[in-house]
Amino acid sequence: MPKAEPATSQVAKKTAGANRLTTQSLTKPASGRSRVVIENVTPQIDGGRFPAKRAIGDTVVVEADVFGDGHDHVRARVLHRKEGTKSWSTVEMEALGNDHWRAAFSVETAGYHEFTVVGEEDHFETWRSDLEKRIAADQDLELPLKTGALLIEDAVARAKGKDRKALASWAQQLREELSTEVALDENLLETMSRYPDATLQTTYDKALRIWVDRERAVYSTWYELFPRSWSLEPGKHGTFRDVAAQLDYVAAMGFDVLYLPPIHPIGVSYRKGKNNTVEALPGDVGSPWAIGAAEGGHDAIHPDLGSFADFEFLLQRVGEAGMELAMDIAFQCAPDHPWVKEHPEWFKKRADGSIQYAENPPKKYQDIYPLDFESTDWQGLWDALKNVFTFWAAKGVRIFRVDNPHTKAFPFWEWCIAAVKSEYPDAIFLAEAFTRPRVMQRLAKLGYTQSYTYFTWRETKAELTEYLTELTTLPVSEYFRPNFWPNTPDILPGILQSGGLPAFKSRLILAGTLSSNYGMYGPAFELGDNIPFRKEKSEEYLNSEKYEIKQWDRSDPKSLRPLIAVLNRARAQNKALQTTNNLTFQSVDNPMLIAYSKANLDKSNVVLMVVNLDPFNVQSGFVDLDLEALGLEVGAAFQVTDALTGNTYRWNGSRNYVELRPETIPAHIFVVEKGI
Repeated sequence: MPKAEPATSQVAKKTAGANRLTTQSLTKPASGRSRVVIENVTPQIDGGRFPAKRAIGDTVVVEADVFGDGHDHVRARVLHRKEGTKSWSTVEMEALGNDHWRAAFSVETAGYHEFTVVGEEDHFETWRSDLEKRIAADQDLELPLKTGALLIEDAVARAKGKDRKALASWAQQLREELSTEVALDENLLETMSRYPDATLQTTYDKALRIWVDRERAVYSTWYELFPRSWSLEPGKHGTFRDVAAQLDYVAAMGFDVLYLPPIHPIGVSYRKGKNNTVEALPGDVGSPWAIGAAEGGHDAIHPDLGSFADFEFLLQRVGEAGMELAMDIAFQCAPDHPWVKEHPEWFKKRADGSIQYAENPPKKYQDIYPLDFESTDWQGLWDALKNVFTFWAAKGVRIFRVDNPHTKAFPFWEWCIAAVKSEYPDAIFLAEAFTRPRVMQRLAKLGYTQSYTYFTWRETKAELTEYLTELTTLPVSEYFRPNFWPNTPDILPGILQSGGLPAFKSRLILAGTLSSNYGMYGPAFELGDNIPFRKEKSEEYLNSEKYEIKQWDRSDPKSLRPLIAVLNRARAQNKALQTTNNLTFQSVDNPMLIAYSKANLDKSNVVLMVVNLDPFNVQSGFVDLDLEALGLEVGAAFQVTDALTGNTYRWNGSRNYVELRPETIPAHIFVVEKGI
């Protein structure tokens, strides 16, 4: 049994620690003349470890606590620049009270920008303020005015060009004429502000970074389809050219991102059959996520979809239709993938020496081999995976939906996304990470542009309100951009199974108005496909398109295509709906109704949504509006026009009645018109 350490020894250790602190505190700073303190600078993610996110044209609002000792006036400024440029731009900060300051600057190019905060005791402004008080008190001004001349003369040495001559002239006038008019000249104050004494400045201890994306990172409308199900001949495997010939179907609904599941060769060994059966029958096409066969791996195209020329033709046609193509990147391999033979060290081995297939006990996925991020050749693996992105980016793809990124190493993603964006700064990454919140948030911090969310399962008013409040509140809103999907090929949520088309309608409108980024898996969504594989506790589709070619009747008169088109047109016409963090929940006295509004910065565009969450019954109630959030004056009449129906209503005051029928259109999207 080890001996207990003597108490005297423990005291000695504590004393030694205290002495180290004392020695540290005795070290003089580089400049003891800098008397201003700068704290609590925002935006700042994890102490500056990660960048905050913005889009081109956005305004970056910087806030900080800036203060000094004594009664001297303090001045604070934000310095900012595009990373890699030499010179800084300067923005004066405004004092908000209680030593808190704010400034703003806009970002106009994609990539990294950086900023910091500087401040100092402003001796000239302090002198000027004191002079005004002396004048009011009718005190003798000779000595104070000569003191001001000294401050101006000190600035002459720092000034340049015409400013230098002007300051010298002001200093001479002030010293010779003792003129209060000269002393209080606004032009003098403005010129002095351009030449602070750098030897007195405090600079915040780090430059903070902002990653700036293009607009589609903030506002996008996704449509997912399986090309193999879009043949112009029933029963035949569809091709890229088949999809290209039918792009008007997607574009007419107002989508701007066409997302394709993996387009690579599909493994033959252990191929899954229809409805995810373990054994495939002759003719079964398998899951596109079982990537790799004799024809190639992640840099190859499934031969039944067409050639690279066909892919490039589709890419061109997608652009001509006003959309972008998004590719699915799934870092996993079928047993037939070339990497399995070429790089067996990239995969985990089981006790018998065989490669470990994917498992989520008790489920087994024998058609997929996960990659081993603890491989001894992890560097080679990282390079190969990064090259998948750059291979397709070189073909013209700039949007990547990444399958299950939370099952790959965090350090890899930070390095890989940065490496890709250094070459393609307009690249967009969507994380399909239905996992724990902190894992999802970490992926966003590491560079993912957008993320799937729990919206798919948030159904009640309380759930939606709580979740959206979390997503739109600092600090999460600084780096996490949600993308709302009411369904995916993997997920047929319970509300769609039980609620029928009315549920599809309400979930569509919620997704498209709560979030500025949303998507759907079609044509399953617009046709209301809601039959689960099992009747109880199953979110898998019966006859899932993941495992077979589907024949969709896209001309079905019950299709939700018209409603989808109207919703997407409302999103395109209202800037308030093109961002997420401007959300305000409004009060409504019925728990089955949810009301919320969005407004752009100057409140020139304000939209109010009311949605019936009950797919079975008519719901009505009174909405009590936060008029300030809507940019309305108390007691003023205003008009609202429903973007879904075109109907117009004249409202007066904050309390107004709504009634919504789920079988028709279970929501209002009211565009608020002021001054009616």
